[in-house]
Amino acid sequence: MPLNRRKFLKKSAATGAGVAIAGAAAAPAAEAAEAKGAARHVKRHSLTVMGTTDLHGHVFNWDYFKDAEYSDKAGNAMGLARISTLVEQVREEKGRCNTLLLDAGDTIQGTPLTYYYAKVDPITAKGGPVHPMAQAMNAIGYDAAALGNHEFNYGIETLRKFEDQLDFPLLGANAVDAKTLRPAFPPYYVKKVHVPGAPPVKVAVLGLTNPGIAIWDKAYVQGKLKFEGLEEQAAKWVPKLKALGADVVVVSAHSGTSGTSSYGDQVPYVENAAVNVARQVPGIDAILVGHAHLEIPELKVTNDRTGKTVVLSEPLCYAERLTLFDIELVFSKGRWTVESVSASLRDSKTVADDPKITKLLEDEHAKVVAYVNQVVGRATDTLTTVDARYKDAPIIDLITKVQEDVVKAALAGTEYAALPVVAQASPFSRTSQIPAGDVTIRDLSSLYVYDNTLVAKLMTGAQLRAYLEYSAEYYVQTAAGTAVDVEKLTNAGGRPDYNYDYVSGFAYDIDVAQAAGSRIKNLTYNGAALDDAQQFVLAVNNYRANGGGAFPYVATAKELWSESTEIRTRIAEWVTAKGVLNPKDFASVDWKLTREGTPVF
Repeated sequence: MPLNRRKFLKKSAATGAGVAIAGAAAAPAAEAAEAKGAARHVKRHSLTVMGTTDLHGHVFNWDYFKDAEYSDKAGNAMGLARISTLVEQVREEKGRCNTLLLDAGDTIQGTPLTYYYAKVDPITAKGGPVHPMAQAMNAIGYDAAALGNHEFNYGIETLRKFEDQLDFPLLGANAVDAKTLRPAFPPYYVKKVHVPGAPPVKVAVLGLTNPGIAIWDKAYVQGKLKFEGLEEQAAKWVPKLKALGADVVVVSAHSGTSGTSSYGDQVPYVENAAVNVARQVPGIDAILVGHAHLEIPELKVTNDRTGKTVVLSEPLCYAERLTLFDIELVFSKGRWTVESVSASLRDSKTVADDPKITKLLEDEHAKVVAYVNQVVGRATDTLTTVDARYKDAPIIDLITKVQEDVVKAALAGTEYAALPVVAQASPFSRTSQIPAGDVTIRDLSSLYVYDNTLVAKLMTGAQLRAYLEYSAEYYVQTAAGTAVDVEKLTNAGGRPDYNYDYVSGFAYDIDVAQAAGSRIKNLTYNGAALDDAQQFVLAVNNYRANGGGAFPYVATAKELWSESTEIRTRIAEWVTAKGVLNPKDFASVDWKLTREGTPVF
């Protein structure tokens, strides 16, 4: 049984060790005898390390926002129940004792299922439930998992409770105590794989998480935890694993392959550093990649110092794929050596749910389905995000109106009460819809899919002008008079939809014929040209307030107020209090796309 955090910390404090050993170790004399016998002929062994990542609360092939089986254009299926079937198939093929199962993080946030067990029926309550993700992953038999950044979204208490409920360790070598700089989580895990007639193969798994946690969940981790660079920490720990006798070193990294960072230089460490780790740190055989939600069956990277190949793989997200690292070893000169590593993916859509997982979590699933289908109001019109990326959509105005109202109420009676409040919001989803008629929690949750909370920041007119200009970089420069293809109009430079912001309270044009940096035209407030010196309160989500997306000025702006209640919950409360959701109460056309003064639409 692997060490849990408490046992790990106790053991490491006493001995300086940080390793969890699974499987019985052979006596030294027996090992020597086996090794002597094995020397007469070349001994080989095959191992398979399986991996998932960015599960984001997906147990079943179910879309809680649509109240239906999950489906997308690519025909994907998702969920740990499918992964369980794939894992059992691999164990049957390869031999159960010759496999490991890992995850690369972002487990307890992302669906109404995970929200429900963090906030509605929280696992932290006295006598509270066991988290559905812990139940499923324990039942499937994971060996270890890396921490993802979204593990911290509900605070450290929820994360620690989830960790205690797991039968396997949550790894994070670069997550350290802010005061002692000692590991706050187990850095690694070692499993001994028994080989008949030869010494066991020691497989070491190093877990690395994302440095961006320091920004994205600053409210929870500041002063408590620090997050170091993946490259530096891998360089520190891999030699230690080798010194412990590791024959195979696998890294589970909640970090993408691009070498880029969404937060600019606000953190001195790279966000997507997996390829850097492979190139810079000798001794790694394979890296399970997470965080970027990409499908990478196999990526081969050459280590700069040894010239050896490191194999990387990222199994998409939401349990839609399972990575297989097939590792071939040869025993010579008294030890195991990795001869080759190859990676491939298996697809969840090719199998059915494992009835074991279906039966295990059918009650939890039913509770959440009932919860999200609660009616909280009635809509007079259908609202949709379908064209919200390039047209001012009433459904996004709903978000900004709720944020304005919450912040105004929070600042009432303070010295900032007289300042105008404006609000930021992004078109998170391209498919969200609030239909005319009954409005449910499910409808509102699909509008705001992240567990963001609200912050009030003090900004000037000039800063907000720069903020809007930066946001407008989202559009691809499109010459006047040319045909406009809305599918090619947005996401310039790969910028995701969630890093494009509306800002309420202003009227402005975005001239997409102009180069980035000079697109905001006719910017007015209350019908007059914006005064650059005027002060405003920006109601902004915590991701953006802490520097997510690297929008200018906002991260360093003075914080006037913040709270821990999710914006999604505030929207539900606002609609519940109103009873009727009528666009006349929140919608206005504040901005439009133009080309040299002519509206695009």
